[in-house]
Amino acid sequence: MAKKYIVVTGGVLSGIGKGIVSASIGRILKDCGIKVNSLKIDPYLNVDAGTMNPNQHGEVFVTDDGYEADLDLGHYERFLGIDMKRFNNITAGQIFKSIIEKEREGKYLGATVQMVPHVTEEIKNRIKSIDTDLLMIEIGGTVGDIEGEIFLEAVRELSLEEGIKNFFFIHVTFVPYLNVTNEFKTKPTQQSVQLLRKIGIHPNMLIIRTEKAIDSGSLDKIALFAGINRKYVINLPDADNVYEVPEKLFNLGIQNIIAENLNLNIQNKLNWNYPKIFSPVKIAMIGKYLGTDDAYKSIIESIFLSGAEKPELIDSQIIEELSEDDAKELLSKYDGIIIPGGLEKEE
Repeated sequence: MAKKYIVVTGGVLSGIGKGIVSASIGRILKDCGIKVNSLKIDPYLNVDAGTMNPNQHGEVFVTDDGYEADLDLGHYERFLGIDMKRFNNITAGQIFKSIIEKEREGKYLGATVQMVPHVTEEIKNRIKSIDTDLLMIEIGGTVGDIEGEIFLEAVRELSLEEGIKNFFFIHVTFVPYLNVTNEFKTKPTQQSVQLLRKIGIHPNMLIIRTEKAIDSGSLDKIALFAGINRKYVINLPDADNVYEVPEKLFNLGIQNIIAENLNLNIQNKLNWNYPKIFSPVKIAMIGKYLGTDDAYKSIIESIFLSGAEKPELIDSQIIEELSEDDAKELLSKYDGIIIPGGLEKEE
């Protein structure tokens, strides 16, 4: 069987759940009997996430082989049950660093090194090197970002080389709801699909992210203007917790759509148990990166998976400024305390 690829892109906004969608689909297909692995492509110029500020980018997820990765690799590991490695993440920094080193060593034999074909070939070779039957590829950022253009071009080229029938493109996009006019606004999604099509990628499926369930008329409109079969336009409204997503997508039959398009023989099943009711255990987490919950993503998700409620984040600076007695009084109301690591600020 030829290697299959599912490429997940994002539109309108970043942070709308591409990683959760990719991890969920991967888990569904794994349970359906397909050998699955994943790849997160990050268009930033950092070589890895190790030096990035957790307040801006979220946690640094450290893999078994010591690689410092984007937090989405944590989602992949938790959902797929596969230990992530350094090859599960590509950054623009890695690609350009490799190309410059090769150029300095004379490996291009004096050729003018260019974005196409040299950068795209480097990206394609990294993608093809992952040994699996089906590879989930998530391209970070949103369509239209200048940083991500070369990666989209690379997967476009690869889809032609490997056979378009071996590729399935999923575009995850956001449709806002305006309370003032009491309607969903589909125009940003239409424009996002148009940007993707100008690059040469026509998405096979749209996953429409909304804060609440969208009306069927808006989905019909999106399908019409995007030129996509209506049954391939799927609404995924906000869930109470991300561990509901695999079951939601499975019940919508996404595995059957993908299997039909990629010619996969699947067992239509999902073995997925996640906490639906959380025990009211009060846990305090004393941290210094409070700009976003993603800074302590793996710790928070571990607490969820143990069946406990979300911990309350407490600024470590506040604790340091309290007297010992006041700190004890503040923390005494909690059933447990977690103190994660953090970098010291240089004076």
